[in-house]
Amino acid sequence: MEHVYFSDGNTKRISWVVKTGDKVIEEERVHTNIYLDKVNDEQSKYIAIHAGIFWSIGRFIIKNEDAVKIMLDSKSMFEHLSKEGQNLNAFIQERTRFLKQFLEQRKLKIEYQLIDSKDNLASKLL
Repeated sequence: MEHVYFSDGNTKRISWVVKTGDKVIEEERVHTNIYLDKVNDEQSKYIAIHAGIFWSIGRFIIKNEDAVKIMLDSKSMFEHLSKEGQNLNAFIQERTRFLKQFLEQRKLKIEYQLIDSKDNLASKLL
């Protein structure tokens, strides 16, 4: 199965959208207290990727060995995730490690695509 995954976040909220064929699922959450007003927008975007993919698997939307195209509206995130670039932020490094471990365990076929922020379907949920 193939999915297109959008996510976004800010200091207060995270959101994600999963498109599978003609079906579109939208979700948003307020940050838990440990992150609420304590993370910056970029850190929040990493939380949104991790939380949304994890949620999608738990809801049996994304299954083991599925293909997922992750749409990113941040060039720094795209460079970091798609090209194994460096990010010196310890929080982001830890989220990335968890994400990569999770993606490998589920044998997901991941493709990252850089998009304009106006095309990020998850942004409208914030």
